[in-house]
Amino acid sequence: MSPKPAGERGAVVARGVRSLAFVLLAVLLLPYLVAPLYRFVDPVSTPILWRWIRGARVERIFVPIGRIAPALPLAVIVAEDGQFCRHHGIDWGELREAVETADEGGALRGASTLTQQTAKNLFLWDGRSVIRKALEFPLALWLDLVLPKRRIMEIYLNIARWGPNGEFGVEAGARYAFGKSARDLSPHEAALLAAVLPNPVLRNPRQPGLALRRLAGLYEARALRSPGRDGCLRRSTGGVGAQ
Repeated sequence: MSPKPAGERGAVVARGVRSLAFVLLAVLLLPYLVAPLYRFVDPVSTPILWRWIRGARVERIFVPIGRIAPALPLAVIVAEDGQFCRHHGIDWGELREAVETADEGGALRGASTLTQQTAKNLFLWDGRSVIRKALEFPLALWLDLVLPKRRIMEIYLNIARWGPNGEFGVEAGARYAFGKSARDLSPHEAALLAAVLPNPVLRNPRQPGLALRRLAGLYEARALRSPGRDGCLRRSTGGVGAQ
């Protein structure tokens, strides 16, 4: 069988490159097409999907934000993203401070908003990566544009990991930690759950150590001093993008 002419081989390679570029573009655009649907459809996160694929345990019960103790969203805002109701997906001031701290010789600390964390959990992967951050930023801006703040918080609370054994969502987290529904959490219990968010595998709200108790106490006190910080979650939402 005679080899294909160089021109024909080049055409085959070009078609392959175009096909690959089309697939990559479709993968990149898919989250932007899907995200507006999450205003009405309860999503599943990539960590949950990955655990299902591996056959690992997943416990998750999606609950509306109206059936979650109000103390919890407030505690999460205080702990994770104090400007949640003010920014549009990215807290540029917090990000600038993080970069300046790193430039002065300190470690680069996280400055991810709750919206960024939601975008990561829905569409991306864990770990520190420049590529992931580059994908995360526009996704966070898009989520803030097409979803109300209340819905973003509702999704976040229901897809975040809250326990060491595949407990996803605050309902599973509350039952694991305190044996009760998320609607019955006290302010102190809400603060404890907020305090375990950065590392729910190592931080145990069932038997909190001194450091975790202190952190929860700090969040609880800040929440008491900032009762209006979750105001965007209580306002009625209008059309797409309403805050």
